[in-house]
Amino acid sequence: MQKAGCQGCNAPQHHFDIAMAFQPIVNVESGRAFAYEALVRGSGGESAAEVLARVTPENRYAFDQQCRVAAIEGAVAAGILDGDAKLSINFLPNAVYSPLACIQLTLKTARATGLPTDRLIFEFTESEEMVDTDHVRGIIATYSQMGFGTAIDDFGAGYAGLGLLCRIQTDYLKLDMELTRGIDACSIRRKIVASMVELASALGITAIAEGIETAAELHALKAIGIRYVQGYLLAHPGFRCLPDIDTAALAPVPPASAESDPGSHPRHPSHSGQQA
Repeated sequence: MQKAGCQGCNAPQHHFDIAMAFQPIVNVESGRAFAYEALVRGSGGESAAEVLARVTPENRYAFDQQCRVAAIEGAVAAGILDGDAKLSINFLPNAVYSPLACIQLTLKTARATGLPTDRLIFEFTESEEMVDTDHVRGIIATYSQMGFGTAIDDFGAGYAGLGLLCRIQTDYLKLDMELTRGIDACSIRRKIVASMVELASALGITAIAEGIETAAELHALKAIGIRYVQGYLLAHPGFRCLPDIDTAALAPVPPASAESDPGSHPRHPSHSGQQA
């Protein structure tokens, strides 16, 4: 399993007292969960920020590995096997030293719980500055070859943007809430998102809109052609459970009648990725 070449595998292990919350990524056509994103919490429900404050370069490998295990075990315990939804797990690219070696515990956990590995999606955020983009590209290529889905999270809010997309193509592109916030009342945002959706489609990538909090935003995104959405409008993260989807929120509503300042819409703090 290549342990000899894996710095993380041979490092002293640190224990994190963690659990997971799960938030659905909803298919707006069917009203069902396409996937559930696993969001790290303390075992008592403590926020992700409290957990992440304890992560250091020395223990991030252990943190990344334990998050994967907690996500799979937690999702199965919550009932994900009762349906066909996928499980989306955030990972830290800088914590993966050898893609094949570092995935072994994940595979073992999936086998032990009965979760098919083709139902796993691994997402990383572009807001995390990467030490070695080629290394990340190698991780994504390995995961794709193994049958996992892959995603760039928080796209449009981080360091690399389109430059990153030129080098790394994933299966899914999760558009950051800064792009979708107030999109119903801002023609500029609609044009930008529509262009990104068109670009993603041309590359064979599926776009997912994050941070949806109003019916008007959802309506605007559906009009653009977005099929998958995630946000408080449809479901808040459920601690140790798969929350119900508010399907009534999917009902059509008329678009906003006037343009407004896109910065005038108050929103909850960002709730995607491991920092949710």
